[in-house]
Amino acid sequence: MAATLVQRDERNGFMALVLTADTPRLDRREADIKNKMIAQQLKNLEGLLSTKVTSDTGSNLEAYAKETMDPSLSWKDIEWLRSITNLTSFDQGAIKAVEVGVAGIIVSNHGARQLDYTPATISALEEVVHAVKQRDPILMDGGVRRGTDVFKALALGAQAVLIGRPVIHGLAAKGEYGVRRVIEMLRMSLT
Repeated sequence: MAATLVQRDERNGFMALVLTADTPRLDRREADIKNKMIAQQLKNLEGLLSTKVTSDTGSNLEAYAKETMDPSLSWKDIEWLRSITNLTSFDQGAIKAVEVGVAGIIVSNHGARQLDYTPATISALEEVVHAVKQRDPILMDGGVRRGTDVFKALALGAQAVLIGRPVIHGLAAKGEYGVRRVIEMLRMSLT
């Protein structure tokens, strides 16, 4: 199934993949269990992946993750991925990824949802920049709410930042206009 998805992305003009290699399992998310979190029905995966799961013992999101995530993921899987596609690959969260040939690193703590007391990505960024030694681009994900956050990440060595949560909030509030407005606000606060 993974090969089918990757090759379909390549045929559809995508230029890069992001591989999250450091989260083979979901943590016990007690709020999701209490609220009976439901996995979103994903579009465009018909015939490839079912998102219809139910669980009486935990969150439905946890049940979905157990059925779809492979906890045996290893560095050899990156080699396999590179063998089936010409897409550029970015790895989320691993310095060793440079050695196995990914095109870049994304410093991320997954919104601090995976492990308790995970440090902010801005706190880990400089250490990763020094370890990678400019061999590959470094992007930072997490904690970007203002233009000054972008500036700090760039000053510490990131080539770019990812702005997921603010964009999602803008999309939820005002659709496409909200997303454009979030990006404009970040840009304006940088100048």
